[in-house]
Amino acid sequence: MAKTSTKNQWKAWLYLLPTLVLLGVFTVWPIINTVRMSLLEGYNGLAMIRGETFEFGFANFVDVATYAGFINCLGNTLLLCVITVPISTMLALLIAVALNSIKFIRKGMQTIFFLPYVTNSIAIGMVFMAMFSMVGGSATNAPDSVGIINNIIKAFGGKPINWVNGKISGYDPSERWANMAVLIIYIVWNALPFKILVLLGGLQGVNKQYYDAAKIDGTSRFRTFWRITVPLLSPMIAYVVITGFIGGFKEYSSVVGIFGNNMGPAHTNFRTNMNTMVGYIYDSLKDNNQGQASAAALILFAIIFVVTMINLYVSKKKVHY
Repeated sequence: MAKTSTKNQWKAWLYLLPTLVLLGVFTVWPIINTVRMSLLEGYNGLAMIRGETFEFGFANFVDVATYAGFINCLGNTLLLCVITVPISTMLALLIAVALNSIKFIRKGMQTIFFLPYVTNSIAIGMVFMAMFSMVGGSATNAPDSVGIINNIIKAFGGKPINWVNGKISGYDPSERWANMAVLIIYIVWNALPFKILVLLGGLQGVNKQYYDAAKIDGTSRFRTFWRITVPLLSPMIAYVVITGFIGGFKEYSSVVGIFGNNMGPAHTNFRTNMNTMVGYIYDSLKDNNQGQASAAALILFAIIFVVTMINLYVSKKKVHY
């Protein structure tokens, strides 16, 4: 039997060959090329075509780390991850538990909650921009043509807020948190469908005997949730947390959808806009700074790798399989 399987191994490799070729061309080689470009100081693809040569070194990493807007991009990315991942995970868990207990409308509600996941993120971002928009510059003298959210605030006697529109006379730093709030709400809302689907699937696989035993013992609902549901769902929770952090570090389309290519309110600069690490990489590519873009991509990869390893280490102690 062993000889026969060894003899026919070439057939398995032949079947795998198309996939291996595609992985090599579109995954392995781009990774190798990214590392190569990051180590060529001041690398520029157009200049290389003209015959210019580039020295080997770490200047691209130094340029990225010393760029004035790098800390802003990194800070925005970290802030979005730290805030949105716990909030979206907790909300998804509560919604999944609620849906699991309401069986007669579960499938319909699953469809409704899953709709944002299959909707274009740029289109959703534009809807959010319209909802939070305020035409004009001053929140104290705002026109009637404001977004839905500001109209609600006005209806309760409040003053409209510049959620996404920067003041024409200059950007008010106090509005940065209003901009960040819109971005956080959007990311949390957009992340819920996938997490709800995963957690709901996990809930449906939980053995009902645990809940029956808890009822017999007269255990409260909160204690049942905390002592039974959460531990039994811990593998799925760990999964959505890890994937949530990975997705959060790659956040880009939501910022473009809400704030446009400026990556922030109008009349802002790199110190005040909502740009992220991925946005910085795209900006570098747009300026033909492929070396810096590659270095920034590797820095982002290193951050994601470290955070993922930390999550995996913590999950080994907290996750119950």
